[in-house]
Amino acid sequence: MTDTARTTDWSAWQHSWDRQQEWYMPDREERFRVMLDMVEATVGPEPRVLDLACGTGSITDRLLQRFPNATSTGVDLDPALLTIAEGYFAGDDRVTFVTADLKDPAWTRALPQESYDAVLTATALHWLYSEPLAALYGQLAGIVREGGVFMNADHMIDEATPRINAAERTRRHARMEAAKAEGVLDWADWWALAAKDPLLAEATARRFEIYGEHADGDTPSAGWHADTLRAAGFGEARPVWCSPSDTMVLALR
Repeated sequence: MTDTARTTDWSAWQHSWDRQQEWYMPDREERFRVMLDMVEATVGPEPRVLDLACGTGSITDRLLQRFPNATSTGVDLDPALLTIAEGYFAGDDRVTFVTADLKDPAWTRALPQESYDAVLTATALHWLYSEPLAALYGQLAGIVREGGVFMNADHMIDEATPRINAAERTRRHARMEAAKAEGVLDWADWWALAAKDPLLAEATARRFEIYGEHADGDTPSAGWHADTLRAAGFGEARPVWCSPSDTMVLALR
């Protein structure tokens, strides 16, 4: 890491990412709290965690604040978000980062451990379509140790409730537009800032070469996720938290 990178305020970038994400998900901290509650309930306060599609390491940050004796492996493909994560956690030997594409069948070979107590992910796997997501769940069943836990908090749309879905979406977008009018950064604004930062510009350009403007996959229902996780080899799976727009499914090996 260069001297400039060492003196960059990576905490400010981490905070900025969190605020941008909260524009979309005002209950983001609540889902993290419940996620860590369930980690402690299932595998205890010193877990070995795989932070899946970790981004800037938001889950890892909250994990280590709550459980100082935990360890975390963050895996992602986004070079810009990983740059922020690596800068933010520099010098913390509890944290390791791995660059890997979750759509690559061999991505697990890059991990430093063969198994984990918990695999955690939030607002990330909706970038995958159902078929590769089901294949990923099968791989995760081989990574989570017996008795371990997997949690995915994400957009999970129940197509059986179209009027409820429409009402929720209208209300959510009205809130988001009001916040944006007050100066809150959205996704595009945040990435425009990153592209202007000397330490993030090159990584941001590579990130858009990989993903384009945005990579939209499927958003199947929580029931689909639970059923698919059980079919993949998890013993139990069900939602443990939900908001009007998002759900967190927990699967136990």
